[in-house]
Amino acid sequence: MQSANDAAPRAALWDMDGTLLDSAEYHWLAWRETMAGEGMALTYERFVASFGQRNDTILRGWLGDDVAPTTIARISDAKEARYRELVRERGVALLPGVAHWLERLRQAGWRQAIASAAPRLNVEAILAALAIEPFFDAITSAEDVQRGKPDPQVFLLAAERVAVPPARCVVVEDAPAGIEGAWRGGMRAIGVRTSHAGLTADLAVDTLAELPDDAFDRLIGG
Repeated sequence: MQSANDAAPRAALWDMDGTLLDSAEYHWLAWRETMAGEGMALTYERFVASFGQRNDTILRGWLGDDVAPTTIARISDAKEARYRELVRERGVALLPGVAHWLERLRQAGWRQAIASAAPRLNVEAILAALAIEPFFDAITSAEDVQRGKPDPQVFLLAAERVAVPPARCVVVEDAPAGIEGAWRGGMRAIGVRTSHAGLTADLAVDTLAELPDDAFDRLIGG
């Protein structure tokens, strides 16, 4: 892998849930409890169908397009607070291969950023729990964008924040909407099949531990 001095800068833009870690169970439990408090019996299938979307999109899908913004904010805040409680109570762990690639990319001079649909407080809680904050040069979260994936806005903003052109960015994602967003933003994409067995991308693997050592280099070049 080349060093940063050998070529123009390159960046790895990381989705968080399902990519750095698998916290789907905590999201499921938090949503189920919160929606039960709203009188809605949420099914696991309905939860899975919405996973990775912005909370406002999720709640409009469940409650209807005419749900009040104040209601969306109240329910969303309650759900995310419960999610962070679960993270603190039960702990989290990096998915296979993530630690290796975070370090390998840093040593090779790649800039790295979080590009997540999650609220910033969740991102900060996860990075602190996993002790991986030093690897990232920027964070882009739900509050920073107006449009969720597959719109490329979150990736384009993350690229801007690390001062790397989209064509020299590799997105790491676990969801079809994220892969589509990367492509729509003019970036290459590595897919991790954590939650979508049929996920397709420029490179797709079951875990990042399966990636060949030149995987990122091959997608971008020097």
